[in-house]
Amino acid sequence: MNAMDFLKEFLHQKVPKSSEQMPEYYRKALLISEAILAFYYLANCVLLFLTQGEWKLFPVVVCVFVFLCLFNIEKMGPRTNLFCISMLIGLWLTWFVHMFGWAAGSPNILVPILSLTYFNIYVPPIWKIVCFLGLSAFRVSLFTYSLLHGAVGSLDHLANLCFQIINSIVPLLILTVNYILFSSSIQANERKLTIDNLELHMEASTDALTGLPNRRAMLYTIDRYQQANPNSSYCLAIADIDLFKRINDTYGHQCGDYTLKELANLFKSFTGTQYAVCRWGGEEFCFFMPNLNLDQAGTAMQELKEKTKNMPLHYGTVDFSITITIGVEEYDYHSTVEEVFERADKKLYIGKMQGRNIVVV
Repeated sequence: MNAMDFLKEFLHQKVPKSSEQMPEYYRKALLISEAILAFYYLANCVLLFLTQGEWKLFPVVVCVFVFLCLFNIEKMGPRTNLFCISMLIGLWLTWFVHMFGWAAGSPNILVPILSLTYFNIYVPPIWKIVCFLGLSAFRVSLFTYSLLHGAVGSLDHLANLCFQIINSIVPLLILTVNYILFSSSIQANERKLTIDNLELHMEASTDALTGLPNRRAMLYTIDRYQQANPNSSYCLAIADIDLFKRINDTYGHQCGDYTLKELANLFKSFTGTQYAVCRWGGEEFCFFMPNLNLDQAGTAMQELKEKTKNMPLHYGTVDFSITITIGVEEYDYHSTVEEVFERADKKLYIGKMQGRNIVVV
């Protein structure tokens, strides 16, 4: 993607409709920011009264409208609300610079508008750029006006100091609150996305009934092993429950599920961390045994076959047992995994033909 394509894609990002539910982080940012602004204008009104000896009508009107915006965020919607707040701030600054000049630091209050606009998911990127250009032009115009026209009134040293303090603290406070909320939301979403991806990966690679890895996970394990150990051999085994359909037909499918889960628990206990086992499909299970030759793998599977035969099963009032037939095959350094599985499956079929409850190597 070249720079021009990136710019076009950036400028044409789709944004949600403002009628959709407002994200919690942005709702909090608006509420807190406008609450701070409301008390900021209230403090300005009081400070002007104390320094000028009278209530100034325009600041009081602006203060009232800011409080109205604060208590009607949900009804107005984020886009309309932010527009109204921006207009009120612009009117306030125009009046303040006209009355007392540029020196009291009041234009600093423009900065939070940018942060609220940039983090507003309802505003397209192109309008965010327009907002930046508009605020820049507005600030330059105010400054130019203050140079060309003298202030109507004046602030004494103490009043100017007080205005400088609140006009420095309030914008930084709003920015701090917004960035904490926005960054926390991003981090929370990233954590949730990571957890969701892990859960989806687990669901995609785990058999829901037995909790064993599924065929996809087993193939991935074998592939990863071969990439890390290209010169090492391994054995694969496919085990099938003998006459499993008879269990389902005689005792019901719930008993069949119980049998599969109990057998899976036995297999997990037997393989531990040395081997890998998965549910291959239906009543078939697959074993991956790295660093074992065919004789060693056959011995291990023979032991597992006996453990399975001797495992007592109790379902309701029914006591029964099962046997398994296993086909074992060794990797020969040039066959594909599919070919190794195919040969193991053929040996499993031979075991079935020979009477079941047997390990064929």
